[in-house]
Amino acid sequence: SIFPSVLKFPYGGSGSMNSTPRSDQKRNRFLNQAKAPSGSKITNQDLYVKLKSTGKKFGGTFFFVSPTALILDLDFAKDVFVKDFQYFHDRGVYCNEKADPITAHLVTMSGTKWKNLRTKLTPTFTSGKMKMMFPTIVGVAEEFRKGLLVEAEARGEVEMKEFLARFTTDVIGTCAFGLECNSLKDPDAEFRRMGKKALTLSTMDFLRRILTVTFKDVAMKFNVRLSNPDVANFFMNAVRETVDYREKNKIQRNDFMDLLIRMKNAEPIEGGESNQ
Repeated sequence: SIFPSVLKFPYGGSGSMNSTPRSDQKRNRFLNQAKAPSGSKITNQDLYVKLKSTGKKFGGTFFFVSPTALILDLDFAKDVFVKDFQYFHDRGVYCNEKADPITAHLVTMSGTKWKNLRTKLTPTFTSGKMKMMFPTIVGVAEEFRKGLLVEAEARGEVEMKEFLARFTTDVIGTCAFGLECNSLKDPDAEFRRMGKKALTLSTMDFLRRILTVTFKDVAMKFNVRLSNPDVANFFMNAVRETVDYREKNKIQRNDFMDLLIRMKNAEPIEGGESNQ
């Protein structure tokens, strides 16, 4: 089954936006997880099934306190993501580039800034560019194979979730940052520790995220940060140091960081097949 994509629309005006009965709108106002009279929870899937039965292309519900549209028709979803994408690219996600620059990326940015960044980054994601990085990934995969054999011989069993996470960390580190993280050999490598820290949310982190979703303007006014300062500083310093070192020593590698450096210096990014 296809889970409906969520887009924000203002309620009122068009009757088609009010496909969800008022009683359901109030009951589902927060996270669509309010208790129904029977004691069961109403999930997004329940809403999708109910609205889908009306035969309409989309219906209304709430995401926290924001009126939201659930896309119910596959052809209509295609129009949103392809034909009319120019009107729907903003995701409505909180982004404070000034107070928390590390969170300003294609997923969170909107408007002209998003469009300009997407235009700049598009040439770096062709199939040809991905192929250039493949030997680097193969090198990390070989280290993964060797490390897996060592772990299996030493312990008899391997915690694959953690080991695969370390493999992913090394791939990201070498392809995106141009760094040898060595987390496959050292589980406590700094890059791995910071990666885990970036994905660990405290109670206060969770409350900040709720604030940015429900009262985005207030969060923007008070410069609410979503990233951990230690994590943000670590990754930003890693990028700065890598860029400075490569430019001073005229080092080039077939990785994503090299493409970004060329883009920064307004150098042509050549080669590669289109990935449209």
